[in-house]
Amino acid sequence: MFSKCNIYVIKLKSNFLPMVFVFFTLGLLVFSSSNLPAVKQGLELWASSVVPSLFPFFVATELLINTNLITHLGYLLNNFMKPIFNISGEGAFCFIMGLISGYPVGAKIACNFRQNNICSKEECERLLSFTNNSGPLFIVGTVGVLMYRNTTIGLLLLVTHVLASITVGIIFRFWKKNKHSKDFYNSSIEKTKSKQNVSFSNLGEVLAKSITSSISTILLIGGFIVIFASIISILKSSGILNMFTTILAPIFNELNISSSFISPLLTGFLEITSGISTISSIAFKKISVNIIFTAFLLRVWWYFCSSTSLEYCF
Repeated sequence: MFSKCNIYVIKLKSNFLPMVFVFFTLGLLVFSSSNLPAVKQGLELWASSVVPSLFPFFVATELLINTNLITHLGYLLNNFMKPIFNISGEGAFCFIMGLISGYPVGAKIACNFRQNNICSKEECERLLSFTNNSGPLFIVGTVGVLMYRNTTIGLLLLVTHVLASITVGIIFRFWKKNKHSKDFYNSSIEKTKSKQNVSFSNLGEVLAKSITSSISTILLIGGFIVIFASIISILKSSGILNMFTTILAPIFNELNISSSFISPLLTGFLEITSGISTISSIAFKKISVNIIFTAFLLRVWWYFCSSTSLEYCF
């Protein structure tokens, strides 16, 4: 007699994410002793740094969107934005605020533009490619002065960051170039004409909506900070981060680069501040390597923020 046996086939593609989520849940339980302090540190970072620096900007941009400023900028800068970035002049507001405020103000404004029908879907995608940048306060103040203790390095990183942003914008001007949205532009003009701008009579209502929207965004950012702090803690405690370091070490040694950069680079993909802080503290004979990796992490984060914002918009 043959005993009946069941054979279970696990499809990696369809079960990869569930397996990752199971590992994450188990990691929270197994490594709770190291995970709880990491979460607490993430919450402290969010409450002490992110909320005070970003929340006022979120409210301010929400209020400005309800004024005629964006329309006026559109008229003034359309001849500049259209030939270079293939975006209507209103996109200049998103670009300028993204440079001044930093992550993720540019992405949020681009989403607001799309939700308020100020730009088409294709233009929003182009905007997200180059308007979601790190702010000068973070690059020059935090990275340059506090981490590298050198203002010149901070200014160099800022200039390269802005130039990289402009370069990406020029490249992405060809994104869906032949896709025209005549119906969108007609409806956009009608909606702009019929839109009620902020005034003393509706100031309370507009301010309340701006604060509500900003709170939602700032809580979303806090959630990401806590989750990624947990993920980094689990990767470190489980030894997975050290495993990747061992695997990638021969490649870095072949390039004559210290393998001590591997761990902060991998960490920086998930949490940029701690990654850059560790990179800046590594003593290496060529300081240019530290600066290159720092510039790389500063630029890489636009992709994650923009991708998240794109899903949020559409």
